[in-house]
Amino acid sequence: MKKFLFPILLFSIIATAHSQDLKAKIKIDIERKVGEVDSLLYGNFTEHLGRCIYGGIYDPKSPQANADGFRKDVLDATKNLGVSIVRWPGGNFASGYHWMDGIGAKESRPKRKDLAWGDTESNQVGTDEFMKFTSASGVEPYVCVNLGTGTLDEARNWVEYCNAPTGLYYSDLRAKNGHPQPYHVKYWGLGNEIDGEWQMGHKNAEDYSKFALEAAKIMKWSDDNIKLIASGSSNYNDKWIDWNRTVLTTLHDYIDYISLHHYSGNHEKDHYKFMAITTRVDNIITITEGLINEVRSRYKMQKPIYIAFDEYNVWYRAFNEQKLEEHYNMQDALVVAMYLNTFIRHANSVKMANLAQLVNVIAPMMVTNDKLWMQTTFYPLSLFAKNAHGESLQTFVQSDKYDAGDYKQIPYLDVSTIYNDKTQEIILSVVNRHQDKAIETSIQNQFGKLADKATVYEVNSANLTDENTVTEQKVKTKEKEISINADNFTYSFPAHSFTMIKIKVKS
Repeated sequence: MKKFLFPILLFSIIATAHSQDLKAKIKIDIERKVGEVDSLLYGNFTEHLGRCIYGGIYDPKSPQANADGFRKDVLDATKNLGVSIVRWPGGNFASGYHWMDGIGAKESRPKRKDLAWGDTESNQVGTDEFMKFTSASGVEPYVCVNLGTGTLDEARNWVEYCNAPTGLYYSDLRAKNGHPQPYHVKYWGLGNEIDGEWQMGHKNAEDYSKFALEAAKIMKWSDDNIKLIASGSSNYNDKWIDWNRTVLTTLHDYIDYISLHHYSGNHEKDHYKFMAITTRVDNIITITEGLINEVRSRYKMQKPIYIAFDEYNVWYRAFNEQKLEEHYNMQDALVVAMYLNTFIRHANSVKMANLAQLVNVIAPMMVTNDKLWMQTTFYPLSLFAKNAHGESLQTFVQSDKYDAGDYKQIPYLDVSTIYNDKTQEIILSVVNRHQDKAIETSIQNQFGKLADKATVYEVNSANLTDENTVTEQKVKTKEKEISINADNFTYSFPAHSFTMIKIKVKS
């Protein structure tokens, strides 16, 4: 009988261990600063695609429409989401868009076939309408010029139309169209995903860089106050590093940002692989930071070059559908939170991020039968935008880890920490990647004294597959207050959850 005792005992120990909550440790030191978290991290993206523009932000036939045709509920939700900047008009659409089609009398604007997405473009929303939208929603405009099928003059003239005082041809045209005052558009993208073979006007790195350099020169000569974003690689094959190095080398004197894009999907229906996917994003950012430092060192540059992560999201179910109307679940909300954690951990270099897109198309909000409702991803986005401001902190995290396919040693806790000097608050953002276990975490403060109370915001649901609908919000933010008895306290992060803890530090 004794020969059976050891296997039974071993099985009992393993079963007991697996039934217990996991343990972790987080150490916070407000003196270990990484960089200022830019408010432009909480940006968005609107493209002429599906129901994003027409039927999304703009729907003049709806009872929700204001005098300019924009949905008042979408405008209000954009403010509630905390959106800081909106990129427009694309996306792939930008590489075939000619901005002169979208100005002047609406009844005279041409209809065009959009070769990017196969729709008919009515051009009822153009530059002046987009500027009305940004003004009404309180966001900064970010215009992406056509460096696919467009010309150098077209890019330069667009800057003049938007930013020059009257007295020049295109600024006088703007005044004739009803807006004598300049729009002062600060952020301009030098094309979209030109490294991708799917793109209209696809070029290799050398050809794109030469063309973009000439566009950048005359755009800056038209208005030297603008900030330019170069098209970084979005096609992560074996040449993406060479693309970014070439772009940075050629354009270093003119650009202020290089763009990166990334989309996530749970194609294999593997929770733990999906929860590890933003480690790839972290690696892409780290490599690009190295390329920026290499170029700045070579040319002895004082001017910084930052990263604009101007397209990111979960996108895989509706990948081949024309309207791209993805419906998000609890699991997807966790991935969006991890994107933002990643950007905050790299706050020294990532100074802009734009979730794709705002409404209906792979979006945090949807319009169904003329009623607006919030997807699961709305809630972590809103929490970050409203609360996560200040200095990003280098945070010590000790957590159990797991392997999932090519992803190795992934900690179950994904963490970012911010200290807001103005409010004297620590903002701790934590995703528990574990599917079914809470993680009891010792949170240790290394500097100053914590207040007696903390506010906890939690986004969670009973099942990872829970979705919101027009009639039911299964996934949303829950808020509570907890007591803190000392500088070090313990908090149990629930399974498959996103939690933000906001706590004051006493001087």
